[in-house]
Amino acid sequence: MSSANRTGLTALALAAGLLLAGCGGDADADTTAQGHDHGGAAAPATVADDGASPYSGLHLQDPYQKPEFTLTDGTGAPFDFAERTAAGPTLLFFGFTNCPDVCPTTMADVTLALRTVDPAVVAATTVVFVTTDPARDTPEVLEEYLDRFDADLGTAYVGLTGDQAQIDQAQLAAGVPLAEDDGQTHSAMLLLYGTDGEADVAFNGGNTATDIAHDLAVVAAE
Repeated sequence: MSSANRTGLTALALAAGLLLAGCGGDADADTTAQGHDHGGAAAPATVADDGASPYSGLHLQDPYQKPEFTLTDGTGAPFDFAERTAAGPTLLFFGFTNCPDVCPTTMADVTLALRTVDPAVVAATTVVFVTTDPARDTPEVLEEYLDRFDADLGTAYVGLTGDQAQIDQAQLAAGVPLAEDDGQTHSAMLLLYGTDGEADVAFNGGNTATDIAHDLAVVAAE
């Protein structure tokens, strides 16, 4: 499929709503869901397709506002997402540690991207993985899982969990559709926020580590 066709299809998918990825399932079984309110903007996500985007990822026409929620990090301590990520670029992803495909692929792409950008950008960037399977993903499980990806980087990934109501609230606040099937069907979007508290760009399975690295550098320079 050509790059232009892929971009067009992605725009149509986002216009209909945010993708829900069925981890471990057939790609043909993936479904779409209406986007939730993100910072007061209730319309589904749409991609700016004016040919002049500075981003390699999905340029969000209606930027997502950074959500406010507090969950439990890998040390068992409270983590105020908005406050603790205010100083630099932030990558946010919702998934679960037993996912066999979408989640490890996304986290591996993030790691590859961080290996190629300026070390100062790496040090300033916060990577946050929020579980959609809080019944199994304890702080200890999340810590061990993320250590597989960030061990050789200059920054430690943050794994967050909580009770189901807290996880649901975090997804709603971020503007992604609520996970289904006990958390195994969840948003495929990786959101990139700048220090202005907005995500102007996001990534999905059609993007690469190179796309993430490029856009991370752009956002860090803003």
